[in-house]
Amino acid sequence: MLKRAPRSPELLVLVLPGGTDESTEPFRPWQPSALRMYPFTWSIAVRFGRAVSVRQVRYGVYGWNGDEASPLPYAREALESLTARHPGVPVVVVGHSMGGRVAAHLAADHRVVGVLALAPWWQFADWREIRDGVRVMAIHGSADRRTYPDRTEKGIRELSERGVRATYVSVPDGEHAMLDHVGLWQGAALDFVATVLADVRTR
Repeated sequence: MLKRAPRSPELLVLVLPGGTDESTEPFRPWQPSALRMYPFTWSIAVRFGRAVSVRQVRYGVYGWNGDEASPLPYAREALESLTARHPGVPVVVVGHSMGGRVAAHLAADHRVVGVLALAPWWQFADWREIRDGVRVMAIHGSADRRTYPDRTEKGIRELSERGVRATYVSVPDGEHAMLDHVGLWQGAALDFVATVLADVRTR
């Protein structure tokens, strides 16, 4: 009996946890920043099945650390590893807080076609790293005091003016940890991945 070849995914998703400004402490998979992203990773995997391959990135250290941009080598290695397994398959990056900053930098890569930024820490206009042609959604709680919703909204407005398909979603009274309005955060993430997957299917 012939075995059917496994179906290749149509879309790859990298999930990028948050971190902090300065820290060389090792990144642990049970840290709150990692824990709060597992529900996104799992729900995407369950919702889309074999159509999507999803991986949550683990950095080497917990902080961004100035010019070192410590998470970026680990995120880029994950991008290279996932796309090497599935050549030619486009990528969506989903990042919270510092992970949103990482996502913007990864989106300079031609393989990345979608960015979902959840309460992103866009410190120095990091959105300008996102190349033209990428679909972008940023979701930010209006009560966030750790990162800045007005800066995120400015970034989305600038991207839109540049011709990028960019959308801003405000979470009324939402805070940084995304423990409120869980259905909105999770639902928006699933809807975004579905939208990019539909884009891919109509190419």
